[in-house]
Amino acid sequence: MSLTAKILESLVAKRRLFGIAALLFMAGLIIVDWLKEPAYSRFFWDGIGGFAAIYGFLACLVILGVAKALGYWLVYRKRDYYARYGEATDD
Repeated sequence: MSLTAKILESLVAKRRLFGIAALLFMAGLIIVDWLKEPAYSRFFWDGIGGFAAIYGFLACLVILGVAKALGYWLVYRKRDYYARYGEATDD
């Protein structure tokens, strides 16, 4: 077994601990960003601590929402979609 496979198996075995550690690390980065003085403030929101993290999280939610809406609008079909056009279904 290769070293990469061993590392991946240990990460999978400890996924809950790894997930908690990742969340704590991200929360720590937000706290540090909130407490430290900004190096520069080109726009007023540059001085708001944790703004980039909150903005990124909200942008991800918007992207997921738009993708889900497009999926419902363009991809998903009703259960009887093919039956309406005379093709047999396996019901």
